[in-house]
Amino acid sequence: MYDLIVIGGGPAGLTAAIYGLQKHLNVLLVSKDLGGKTNYRLGLPWIEDYHVIRGLEIVNKFRSELEYLDFARHMEGVEQVTRHDDPKGAYFVVHTKGGGELQTRSVILATGVRQQRLNVPGEKEFIMRGLCYSALNYAPLFIDKQTAVVGDGDLALRSAAELATVAGHVTLIRSVRESSDTPLYKKLATSSNVSILNGFQVVEIKGDQYARSLIVKGLDESIQEIVIDGTFIEMALIPNTQMVKDLVEMDGQGRIKVDNNKCTSIPGLFAAGDATLSHPEQVLIAIGEGAKAALSAYDYLLPIL
Repeated sequence: MYDLIVIGGGPAGLTAAIYGLQKHLNVLLVSKDLGGKTNYRLGLPWIEDYHVIRGLEIVNKFRSELEYLDFARHMEGVEQVTRHDDPKGAYFVVHTKGGGELQTRSVILATGVRQQRLNVPGEKEFIMRGLCYSALNYAPLFIDKQTAVVGDGDLALRSAAELATVAGHVTLIRSVRESSDTPLYKKLATSSNVSILNGFQVVEIKGDQYARSLIVKGLDESIQEIVIDGTFIEMALIPNTQMVKDLVEMDGQGRIKVDNNKCTSIPGLFAAGDATLSHPEQVLIAIGEGAKAALSAYDYLLPIL
């Protein structure tokens, strides 16, 4: 029986595991990898060896510690988390993809999100080579550059608006024909360095070492090629929370609801990072939330240790 199992090996999960170990808890981190999205680095022809994510040194330090402490990690995906009552106190069982069952007194879920993909020719080839999924992280690198944002929802509008403050030009590509009545859309529609293509879909991404252009098709079957320095796919962030979908309260998008102490609706189950209602894809925020979740788990465990 573990004191604490941390699910997820990104910044929040790594931080939570290290903090738990420093509190002398019997901790196990369960994840397919260590580092999460910090393992990926955006490559651009005008920037050499640029590490985009601040706080990377902290993440790498924690990852190195977990790589050394092999007894504190289990490299496997998680299928489901269940809660069980016992006369000695409630406990959780973490069911792994391979059929294993790991028992623990508490759980921190730090499984992050995944981006919705276009699934068109060229996308896989150019991921993180001129093609990325977070203007929130990478917009400052595109000063005076030609950029494109692909997506229909609020995430795409926000990304286009942020890029418009630094980029030479932003092309917003939306599959829907209708315009939006939101303040952000209205601002973009009147911005001199923004073009909006409603009713268009990206059908191919072309380039050499980096993504250089997008092939888009309109509802009338017309084809255009848009030359760009950088493309941002901003369609949706999908929380990796399916393993607790029948256990804790979530919002309509599948993010776990937590309070200020990272407690969920179930005592003993905590959550941190992008899988919750926090600002997504910010490494420094995830680090802080991981630490907070670990301290909350320690407070929960202290009376029963």
